[in-house]
Amino acid sequence: MWSEDRSARAERLPGDWAKRRMRVLRRDAYRCQARDSAGIQCGAPANQVDHIVHGDDHELDNLQALCRWHHARKSSAEGVSSRRPRARQSREPERHPGSL
Repeated sequence: MWSEDRSARAERLPGDWAKRRMRVLRRDAYRCQARDSAGIQCGAPANQVDHIVHGDDHELDNLQALCRWHHARKSSAEGVSSRRPRARQSREPERHPGSL
């Protein structure tokens, strides 16, 4: 079942998304384009297409093939970073009982 966020995201995809998706998968030879900190490419079989820069830029140069694991990991990280930080509750520190 699709969450509201995913269905809203799907509504923002261009009408030719299926064609773009296939072009990216073919261009990337159905291999995951994710790279680790040393710059080594994952290369696992990829069946998902991801926006390199999060947002609604659907140009081919902003799309990459990713394996399921890397796509889930990247999407999770983007979701966490997009949350607004919670306001810290602050209160005056209590005086030490010995100083009362």
